[in-house]
Amino acid sequence: MFIPKRIIFEKDVFQYSIANEIRKMFETRNDIEIIYLSSNRYKQHIPGEDLYTQFREGKRTLVVDTKKSLKFQSCKPSAHYQLPLVTGCMGQCEYCYLNTNLGDKPFVRVHVNLEDILNQTQKYISEKIPEITIFEGAATSDPVPVEPYTNLLKRTIEFFGEQEYGRFRFVTKYNDVDNLLNIPHNEHTEVRFSINTPNIIQQYEKGTASFEKRIEASIKMMEAGYPIGYLIAPVFIYQNWKDEYRQLLHLMSEKLSTSVKFPITFEIISHRYTSIAKSRILEVFPESTLPMENEERMYKYGQFGYGKYVYKKEDISEIKSFFTEEIEKMQIHSEIKYII
Repeated sequence: MFIPKRIIFEKDVFQYSIANEIRKMFETRNDIEIIYLSSNRYKQHIPGEDLYTQFREGKRTLVVDTKKSLKFQSCKPSAHYQLPLVTGCMGQCEYCYLNTNLGDKPFVRVHVNLEDILNQTQKYISEKIPEITIFEGAATSDPVPVEPYTNLLKRTIEFFGEQEYGRFRFVTKYNDVDNLLNIPHNEHTEVRFSINTPNIIQQYEKGTASFEKRIEASIKMMEAGYPIGYLIAPVFIYQNWKDEYRQLLHLMSEKLSTSVKFPITFEIISHRYTSIAKSRILEVFPESTLPMENEERMYKYGQFGYGKYVYKKEDISEIKSFFTEEIEKMQIHSEIKYII
């Protein structure tokens, strides 16, 4: 659970019950600074004269606000739309694209006007009937760490449980899922857990749940009837990488049930980075050991018009062969969505 160092309430948020629930949860704690804004200028309340400090202070800040624009962003290819429940994440994963995407706003923002957001969701669903419309709840966030005191996922999952033509999915690196286990989801929400080897988690995924806790949480959700998937990302090539990823999959196969209603899905993404991301990562994490040697990569233009440094074709081919063979050996009801 995310326990912030400071909570910033934008003006007018207390007309929404979620804002009041958050205030009730934390207002008596002496170790948390509570800030009530008379305007919606909150950046001045986050300490730091340089990006290094601002990033770390921002990661310990919770902003309680409303989602102003209700025009949802596209989320291809994983879904039709982003569902804006939360923005930002408490984790300090060195490779995360949010380090660049969120720029100088690394804090966690909870959007408390959930009824407005779900009303807009209903409109998008209605426009596509009889097609199924899919919404991604973690495109720019990890909503699970704030779930114990917001219930945003719980209420959203219940909403989608009633939708004949709407589906919801989200991905997490955390394990605060207990309040999601006994609710009427009607199998309309797919939950994916981002996993990696303990070595990678320890080096590059600071502030996240351990591999064991993520697997434990995924099994809870599976037993509660949710469709479950795993995002193995980013995959790094390093000494003994095959041995470590093989061991990861072996540990999973020992714990996962062979009797599941839905295939367990796998999405596998190799490590990649942009020049802008590399520059920002090294500014925020100057001691980072992330493998970002341009000469060892291939430069590839993406769908959004800018280029990334990706592994070379022969390396990608090796990654595909390895994971295809090893997941097949797990002897579980599974489906590989893609390996890129």
